[in-house]
Amino acid sequence: MTVLLPRTDLVPNTFEFETEAFVKTTGFREYDARWIFGKEINLLGIQALGLGLGSYIHERGVKPRIVVGHDYRSYSINIKNALIIGLIQAGCEVLDIGLCLSPIAYFAQFDLDAPCVAMVTASHNENGWTGVKMGCQAPLTFGPDEIGRMKEIIMAGAGVERPGGSLKLVQGVQDRYQADVASKAQLKRKLKVICACGNGTAGAFAPQALRAMGAEVIEMDTVLDSTFPKYNPNPEDHHMLMEMAKAVKEYGADLALGFDGDGDRCGVVDNTGEEIFADKIGLMLARDLSALHKDATFVVDVKSTGLYKTDEVLKANGAQTVYWKTGHSYIKRKTSELKALAGFEKSGHFFFNSPIGLGYDDGIVAAAAVLAMLDRNPDKSLSELKEALPVAYTSLTMSPHCGDEVKYQVLEKIVQEYVDLYAAGGEILGRKIVEVITVNGARVHLEDGSWVLVRASSNKPELVVVVESLNSADDMRDLFRKEVKPRLAAHPEVGSYNQEI
Repeated sequence: MTVLLPRTDLVPNTFEFETEAFVKTTGFREYDARWIFGKEINLLGIQALGLGLGSYIHERGVKPRIVVGHDYRSYSINIKNALIIGLIQAGCEVLDIGLCLSPIAYFAQFDLDAPCVAMVTASHNENGWTGVKMGCQAPLTFGPDEIGRMKEIIMAGAGVERPGGSLKLVQGVQDRYQADVASKAQLKRKLKVICACGNGTAGAFAPQALRAMGAEVIEMDTVLDSTFPKYNPNPEDHHMLMEMAKAVKEYGADLALGFDGDGDRCGVVDNTGEEIFADKIGLMLARDLSALHKDATFVVDVKSTGLYKTDEVLKANGAQTVYWKTGHSYIKRKTSELKALAGFEKSGHFFFNSPIGLGYDDGIVAAAAVLAMLDRNPDKSLSELKEALPVAYTSLTMSPHCGDEVKYQVLEKIVQEYVDLYAAGGEILGRKIVEVITVNGARVHLEDGSWVLVRASSNKPELVVVVESLNSADDMRDLFRKEVKPRLAAHPEVGSYNQEI
């Protein structure tokens, strides 16, 4: 078979579209690959992706044994099959585990002794999207360096055909995953749980797993329907959260747990119907787990609350928190590198290392951790555990427009301004700057625990702004209006905001 040089300019329903590989380069993101199927990639393009991925695995010197699975969308199985053809072309031993969640594919790397994974999923994206989450060193998934090199191979038509490719259909992984994940929480406390899946793939796995943990489960939109008739399965989606809150009140549940389309994220609504953002759930879990595992390290992304730095419970338990780059691949990698007990990302990705998990993001393992925390606090509701946290006033995520071609240069100037201000012993609204974290933009910590963040969006022509005050809502607004907004306004490339506080 001839290696096809992908084109970037084809249109559907043409001879060329049926006979040539089509791959738009915009689909290669920082830590996964995602396209609108038919408009940005075709099946031959997916095959080229498989050949490129397999060739990159050989280039890395990794054993070319790869787990492949797919999510529940009308076209995912065809995309997976095209990917498998490319992987076999590249000389890979393919283990097809069928319909699954991303964490089940990651689990299968350990279960089947396969270093590599390719999970066909568009996660929580709307119908029409497809993508692949990839890795060749469990439990890590690709970051920008790996994605960048693979893109080079694919777009140059430099994939290498090799003999020895094979395909094996493997059954039983899902059952072994269910048994493993259920062991993470064996409840003594009676808990009524809403399990919300938005008709996505998690509906086939999450309710059974939660029941096996001992929870009373009320299923909500767990019937698989690839048209997503109500809303996209996304626990950050306002519509989904409102439906979860409504169900909690209707059934008098202890909490609602919502899972995204491929099951690697978990959203939480408490017994009063209030959403608890993932960074606050992470802080509650860190408090709970640091009492059991003294001197634990936690990794959180730079958009997360500053309470991890100031919390007296974490200090008393000897816990340390490292702030790191936003993005599930980055937090996963840092959690692994530091051998941290857990990593939390504000978007709802939770990572647990031994003895809780295997290091990858898994919404059902995160749900088990929340249920186990409630089991260890039988006299407390989830809202009471939340209210025990110190108060922090955190802004919405605000995004001023800034062109893709200039946003990193503009950000570099803003970061330097904050670094210089800190070096000069400077203040913000009368408070001394005590730290500037520059791993992902500038996160500027003040002496009272308040902070401001300016970073670049990884996938849009925007900057990202978040501020948090430990004093008051008015002070939080001032940190934005009197500090960040005027500072950014001094740069003409920064445009209007999508929303403001």
